[in-house]
Amino acid sequence: MNRLLALTIALVLSGQTVVDAQAPPPPQLQITILDGEGALNNIKQQTAREPIVQVEDENHKPIAGALVIFSLPQSGPGGTFAGGSTVFNGVSDANGHAIATGLTPNNIAGKYQIQVTAKYHNLTAHTSINQSNFMGSTVSTAHAATHAFPLKAVLIVAAVAGAVAIAVVASQSGGGPSTTITAGTPTVGAPSVRRR
Repeated sequence: MNRLLALTIALVLSGQTVVDAQAPPPPQLQITILDGEGALNNIKQQTAREPIVQVEDENHKPIAGALVIFSLPQSGPGGTFAGGSTVFNGVSDANGHAIATGLTPNNIAGKYQIQVTAKYHNLTAHTSINQSNFMGSTVSTAHAATHAFPLKAVLIVAAVAGAVAIAVVASQSGGGPSTTITAGTPTVGAPSVRRR
């Protein structure tokens, strides 16, 4: 009797299972986030980034026909999907993609997670998509404050250059025939930032 067969019989008789080293790994389901991670959703404008995921097998090949469930928090920052529900059920397409359409932020600012579950046959996978709701003026004010100085500096340089050009033209006119100086294009000052 060869040694491998004797070892196998001994393991079976002792109640231990024999694992074939060449057996393929069990099938798995994976979720890849394609869009919506880290999105900032505008409460004032009622706009949000819709989450998009891809369902894949253990070899990263897309799976079509998987049930994909997107769940928003029941309270606190979050929102609703089309129809006012906090749960959206979708099915992955031929590319394994599923999109939770109709996402609208609620009126509570802050961070939250969209829980995503994919189911295909007897396989299940989970992931979370992080998003935030903000009042429209918060980000735009910070954005304006960040860009106010460079814009103001450019406008000041343009105004000074225009004044120098007018002074040169006026000085060259001397006492000869009268010179008409026409005002150029008016400049606009930098946007003002109001802090509350």
